[in-house]
Amino acid sequence: MEFFVIFIEGLASFLSPCVLPMLPIYVSYFSGQDKDLKNTTINSLGFVLGFTTIFVLLGIFASTLGTLITANSRYINIIFGIIIILFGMNYMGILNIKILNKSKGVKKNKDKLGFFSAIIFGMIFSVCWTPCVGVFLSSALMMSATSENILKGGLMLFIYSIGLGIPFILTSIFLERLKNTFDFIKKYYNVINKIAGIILIFSGIILIF
Repeated sequence: MEFFVIFIEGLASFLSPCVLPMLPIYVSYFSGQDKDLKNTTINSLGFVLGFTTIFVLLGIFASTLGTLITANSRYINIIFGIIIILFGMNYMGILNIKILNKSKGVKKNKDKLGFFSAIIFGMIFSVCWTPCVGVFLSSALMMSATSENILKGGLMLFIYSIGLGIPFILTSIFLERLKNTFDFIKKYYNVINKIAGIILIFSGIILIF
C-alpha cells in the first residue's frame, strides 16, 4: 500500500503549481531549437534519470538513518505523520505555511541539450526542488526513513521518481496534443491542490497508524 501511495505522490508532484506552469520551459530544455522528437525523448529520459539517481540516493540515506532509530520508530512515525498532515492541510488551504507556498522557475534554454547534459539538469532539478513540490518528496523520504531496509528505502524513492518521471516523458512527446489538457488543469488548480492535500493527509495517517 505504501508503494502505491508513494507512486501517487510522484504523480501529484508533477501536477503541483511549482512544476506544471513551468512545463513548456522544461520541455524546451529537452528539445532545444530543432524540436526533434527522438532527441526530445532521449533528453527527457536523461532528465528523469538524473533526478531519479539523486532521489534514490536520498532514499537510501534516509533509510540508513531509519535503521539507527528503529527503537523509536513508533514516535518517529507519529511525528512524521503529523508533519505530513500539516503539509496536506496547507495544500487544502486550511493552513497557510508560507515557506511551502513559494516557487522557483528556470530560465528558457535556447541551446541544444545532450543526453548527459539532461542528466545533469535532472540532478540540478532535484537538488533545487522547490518547497511546495518538496512536500511530496519529504513525505516519501519520511516513509523511507521509517523503513528498516536500505534497499526498500531506495526502492521507495525509485517508485516516487517513476510517478514523477512518466508524465515528464509523455509530456515531452505529446506536448502539443496535451495543450488543452494542461489548460484545463491550470484552470482547476484549487481543486488539484485540495486533492493533493487529501493525498498527503492520507499518507500521514498511514504513518501514524
